[in-house]
Parts: sequence; structure tokens; C-alpha cells
Amino acid sequence: MGSRFKGYIEPAAMPRLHQFFGTPVTTWILNRLYHQRFSDIHCGMRAMTIDALRRIDIESQGWEYASEMVLKASKLRMRTAEVPVRFYKDREGRESHHRRAGWWSPWKAGWDNLKVMILYAPEAFLRLPGLVMLVPGLLLSLALVGGPIDVGAFELSLNWSLLGLTLAALGSTAVGLSVLARVRHDLDPAYTDRVLRRVSFDRGSVAAAGLMGAGVLLNGVLLVNWIAQGFALREIYHPVVFGLLLIVLGFQVFAFTLLLQIVAPARP
Repeated sequence: MGSRFKGYIEPAAMPRLHQFFGTPVTTWILNRLYHQRFSDIHCGMRAMTIDALRRIDIESQGWEYASEMVLKASKLRMRTAEVPVRFYKDREGRESHHRRAGWWSPWKAGWDNLKVMILYAPEAFLRLPGLVMLVPGLLLSLALVGGPIDVGAFELSLNWSLLGLTLAALGSTAVGLSVLARVRHDLDPAYTDRVLRRVSFDRGSVAAAGLMGAGVLLNGVLLVNWIAQGFALREIYHPVVFGLLLIVLGFQVFAFTLLLQIVAPARP
């Protein structure tokens, strides 16, 4: 890849918006998300082998192809190198694509590049936030199954149990979606094969049935009390909240297993 920032940029060759904001910022974001050290991800001077081009399999239809090419090369663990290039002003009478398209064009190009970076980074935008919610949510839900807990002068009561349910449900959804996204992209075949070996439709169905069955049993307590109180619910018990969480997780496990079989790439 060429790098204008490691080479030479003739005065007025690059708009200030691109030189001092757009390109440096989007380059920094891609480097953070994909653990790279590029200096200029939008330079159009590029060379690659035919095999690399086929493996990258560009899908973008606009300016975002530049980021897609770089981030896929990173995901596929390809060898990359930057070469300093000299960037000159347009010759007399030539006007850049962005100028012809209007003031909105560079902002749209920037957003399109950010969008493709997000689409191929489920670890940062789904798995990590999901784990941050899932682990505390499960711990909180498990801790409050038996009822309220006093922490000094502070009480963890039913509201905290509902918070745990919400965090665990949202977290498990995000983690599951991150796995589905990585399998769908299939940029790491070893990861895809590992997931498909461990998560079969049969195993997922059994796990989902077990979770939902346990949840239904716990919620049987709520049903009995509801009937005993003349179909007027006056109190919700902590085990019932945990039962609801198990039902939600069971359904999510089944949906995840089903979608995994749908989006998984074909293997010979």
C-alpha cells in the first residue's frame, strides 16, 4: 500500500478536511479495531497478488472498498507493507470526484468506511459489550435466586434481580450475534470450524429444552400463587425472575443454534 503521509503531499493536493481529519481519524479507528499500524488506509496506490485479491473478495460498491480491502487483509492475516508515495495536485482543469459530487460526498464516504469497519468487527461492538453485560447479569441473577441480600445498609432486592435478568438477556443476545457474524464472514475458517464442531443443532436443542424446562418449573410457583390468590398477583418471588431468565436464555440458545446452521458456510 502506498502511504502519502510517509511520503510527500504537495501543498493544496489534499483538502484539509481529508488531510488533517478524515483520513487520520478513520485510519486511527481501523488500527484500533483491527490491531494494525497503517498510516494511510485511503491511499489508492495498491498492489496485490491474484490469490490475495480472490481471498479478500471485495463486496463494497463505493469508497468503502478501501477499508474493506485493508481490514479483510488483516483478518486473513495477510502480509502487508506500506511504501511512501508522492501525492501531487490535480492537473489544470481536472476536478476530484468529491468536488463534483458536492460538499456532502466526503462525509458520506467517511461514514461508509466507518460502517464497513463496524460490520466486520463484531468482537468490539458485540462480543465485548455482551460479555460486560452477561457476566454481571448472570452473577446478580444467581445471587438473588434465594431472595434479597443485605450489603451493609444497602439491600439488593427484586429490582436488582430484574436488572440482572435484563443484563443477562441483552448480553447473551450480543455474544450470540457476534459469533453468528464471525461465522457468516468466515474470515477465520479455523474459528468457524471450531464453532460448528461444538455447537450442533442437536446439542443446541437439548440445551434450550433444558433451560426452558427449568424456567417453566420455577414459574410454576408463580402460577400456583396466582391461582391461589384469586388470579390477582400480589407478589413476585425471586426464583420466578430467575425462571423467566432461564426461559429467555433457552429460547435464545435455540434461535442461535437454528441461525448458526442457516448462516454457516458450506464445507466440502
